[in-house]
Amino acid sequence: MDRLKVGIIFGGCSEEHPISVKSAQEVAKNLDTEKYEPFYIGITESGEWKLCDGPDVGWENGNSRSAVLSPDRSVHGLLVLEQGQYQTIRLDVVLPVLHGKLGEDGAIQGLFELSGIPYAGCDIQSSALCMDKSLAYTVVSSAGIATPNFRIVTADQDPDPDQLTYPVFVKPARSGSSFGVSKVSRKEELASALETARKYDSKVLIEEAVVGSEIGCSILGNGLDLSAGEVDRVALTHGFFRIHQEDAPETGSENASFIVPADISAESRDLVRETAKAIYSALGCRGLARVDMFLKEDGSVVLNEVNTLPGMTSYSRYPRMMAAAGLPLSGLIDRIVSLALTTRV
Repeated sequence: MDRLKVGIIFGGCSEEHPISVKSAQEVAKNLDTEKYEPFYIGITESGEWKLCDGPDVGWENGNSRSAVLSPDRSVHGLLVLEQGQYQTIRLDVVLPVLHGKLGEDGAIQGLFELSGIPYAGCDIQSSALCMDKSLAYTVVSSAGIATPNFRIVTADQDPDPDQLTYPVFVKPARSGSSFGVSKVSRKEELASALETARKYDSKVLIEEAVVGSEIGCSILGNGLDLSAGEVDRVALTHGFFRIHQEDAPETGSENASFIVPADISAESRDLVRETAKAIYSALGCRGLARVDMFLKEDGSVVLNEVNTLPGMTSYSRYPRMMAAAGLPLSGLIDRIVSLALTTRV
């Protein structure tokens, strides 16, 4: 029986490029090569596409060839430059292992749609919605689910610091992880926080600081057929949660660890799972996503953000939550690919 030809795209032009490479390395370790024939396509930080042997260190400069995903549906796969001519490789499915801008904001999903190749994860609309926190909050709030209070600050606006109730969080509207996020406890810190956020996005949110435990829930599935992994809780040592900006490798966070299953009541765990599924559905997600929320002392749940292509590194929350629920990464990859193949493009 022929193996399924899977295009695994990683790297990318966003600030999360190194995280994507780590995710792809972990996927490569857990991919069943008796079922799948992998084609690794790495995107350099400058935007070059390279067909390489794998996401190991040095993939950019190793045995690689220029390759792009063809938007021509008759090709249904890769165009690979060989001795001055383009050869074709047909793909059965694409597994994007990309994070941040141009990876989970709907941009590359548009290319997948043009190509006609089934792909894992959310479609254009849900990817764009989830990437923009202000849009995600608006849609989720309209579905009757609590979100933080926020205001949008555009590139040409300078909000009056005396009009805010502190503390607040200042964050890029469309950026991943905690890049560009600052906690502002007094008005004198606002200008610097806005400058930091604008390094990542011209659209910035000033958001209330929700008091509560930071809780995550991994969701897998399409339509009404959804499953949730174990709920986790972020345990902070100091400050606010920062992820993927660590000094020590393979830790993920400089100031937090993750408790899986979360040390919360069974009632709260059920509420978190059901709320995560409702958020996932309201935003039109498919395939997979990690829904991050706050669990307040009164037992209520508030949306924090939704990650449509969550990290798959050795320390990432999504695969850890799924593994704790009995689905290891190898099985998770099988489910993600199966879901992609049952979705029409």
